[in-house]
Amino acid sequence: MKKVAGYIQRKTMLYKTGVEYGDYTMNHVLGCAHGCRFPCYAYLQKKRFGQVTSYENWLEPYIVSNTLELLDKEIPRFRDEIQSVQLCFTTDPFMYEYEEVSNMSIAAINKLNAAGIKCSVLTKGVLPIELADLSKENEYGITLISLCEDYRQKMEPYTAPYAERLAALRALHDKGCKTWVSIEPYPTPNLIKQSLQELLTSVSFVDKIIFGRTNYSKEVSSYKTHKSFYNEAAQTVMTFCTDHGIAYHIKGGTITGEETK
Repeated sequence: MKKVAGYIQRKTMLYKTGVEYGDYTMNHVLGCAHGCRFPCYAYLQKKRFGQVTSYENWLEPYIVSNTLELLDKEIPRFRDEIQSVQLCFTTDPFMYEYEEVSNMSIAAINKLNAAGIKCSVLTKGVLPIELADLSKENEYGITLISLCEDYRQKMEPYTAPYAERLAALRALHDKGCKTWVSIEPYPTPNLIKQSLQELLTSVSFVDKIIFGRTNYSKEVSSYKTHKSFYNEAAQTVMTFCTDHGIAYHIKGGTITGEETK
């Protein structure tokens, strides 16, 4: 197991997110050790506001040590307006091989569930099977943009292998948990040639799929047919989900010149 770089304290924890499919969120870690090479909005935002100084600094996670104390104060204040809490939008709640981060995440989910608040989780790490013992209203998700390990090692070098992510998600599904997958940022063929259908088939057991394009990327914008590529890919996702009874959400801007669902 890996050790966090240190600990920080914050004045607040829960806040309303502006993300289109989110409600409230919490980010109880500063930084992310996964080292994703495609443009990371969270890293760019934290660097812009001076919370991290460099990519290397971003890879050194700091746990918010007073996370649980903040939740004790904020849950009574926001409970009546919270529909769900997302873990997390600017870090990873189950950072690969960081047991201390995972333990804090489970403790936070437990505290929120005890107050009748459901949680939605998204990770590029491994979802612990212990999550199956928590509220069955929770939703557990992984990010999965490919099945190719060479591509993962190139673009997401310190994340969990795709097979490990899938196996953990499937194990929670088999325990009766609600599961979902985020296929974002999905790469264009000049980055990797792959079968979207094969990727979708590998997650055909989930309850929901979110699909989105790669943003802030010169490689993608230089791919001349990227707009039609994403239009067709989104249609493939929608057709697959409809055929398999899976809920879906196509991120805004993925389909060009059309309404998104």
